[in-house]
Order: sequence, then structure tokens, then C-alpha cells
Amino acid sequence: MQRRLRALFFDFDGVIVDSIHIKTQALQLLFQGCSPGVIQKVIHYHKQHGGISRVDKIVHAHANFIGLPIGKEELEKWSGRYADLVVEKVIEAPWIQGAQEFLQSTTTSTLEVFVISGTPEDELKYIINRRGITDSFKESLGSPVRKPAHIRNLLQKYELRPMDCVFVGDALTDYDAAKETGLHFVGIQGEVIFPSGTVVLEDCRGLQQALDNLFDTSSR
Repeated sequence: MQRRLRALFFDFDGVIVDSIHIKTQALQLLFQGCSPGVIQKVIHYHKQHGGISRVDKIVHAHANFIGLPIGKEELEKWSGRYADLVVEKVIEAPWIQGAQEFLQSTTTSTLEVFVISGTPEDELKYIINRRGITDSFKESLGSPVRKPAHIRNLLQKYELRPMDCVFVGDALTDYDAAKETGLHFVGIQGEVIFPSGTVVLEDCRGLQQALDNLFDTSSR
């Protein structure tokens, strides 16, 4: 059965906008009352799990690094403080090189283009709207729903075959989500080392060529 490129699934931070450092700095500030050892563990965990939600990271840090599980009300406060630290900065963050041009090139194509992020969904849509790129995506989806569930729902909703779709991400959680759901994967180089054989790009400038190597996109 012949493959043809029908849909792209993008992560957001570190793939479309250069905002990973913003979120790393926010976590450092959020946990600044903790010991340097705890902060170091939080940042390491954050870099190794770039595609998961802030809620999961905060819960994990309290339970495993601080040793005191966090309650629901306190978790909401921590998550709110985190949002205050990042939202406006992400709106103003520069593009990952090549991302803006690539998205512009898809506006006249038949490709379905989605964003699937670990950012809370309402916040993600607000940021995308403020950046003026809402129309670049068929749907923009975030947490608390996890990425594999979003992918499966979109595959069913738009009658897409996994073999005709590519996930573009910068984290191992993105890679795992693609493999779990049968999508091809293209990595954008960030803080992680992807498994051997993974197509990995420095940024989005080589994305079209990478897709051409996977599919015959001449009729796109």
C-alpha cells in the first residue's frame, strides 16, 4: 500500500518557537527556595521529559526530589506562578529557524497540520492566537490529555493512516508518542539524544527535504 504524506503533528516549544530556555528559567525560579541539588534534579528531569505537562513535572519534583507530595490547591498555585513566568515570554519568543517559512508553505497545500503540546490547552491556544498563527493549524491541542491520546483521536477524526503522518518533535516523549501510535518521526535537535537511526535536524530549515526523503511530496 503506497504511502503519501497527509498530515503533520508538531510539538510547539523547541520545534516551532525557541522557548525551551524560557521554561527552564521559569522552573529555576519556581523552585528557587529549594536546595541547589533539588533544582539540579528538577532541571534535568525537565530537559529529559520536554513533552510532558508542567503539572506532571511539578508533581514529580515534589514527590521524588523534595519528598513531600503536593496537594491540589498548592499545585494550582505553583502551576499559576509558572504560567505567569512564561506566557508573555513565549508569545514574544523567536521562531525556530525555518519554522515560520515552513508553516507558510503549507497554507496552500492539502496537508492537515496539527500542534500537540504539553502546554495546557487553553494557554497554548492563547499563545498561538497572540502570535497570529491560529490559521496555520487544523487543531491545537494540549494537556491534560496526553499526546498519544490526542494523536489517536485525530487519526480517527480525520480518517488518517499513521503511515501517512509525521510527528515533528524535540523530546523523547514526542518520539515515544510517534512510535506508540505508528507515526513517522522527525527530531528537532534540542536537549536529548534520539535513538540511533532517527531522522534528526538542527532546526526546521531542512524539514521539507526530510519529508521529501520519506514521501513523494511532489503532488502535495
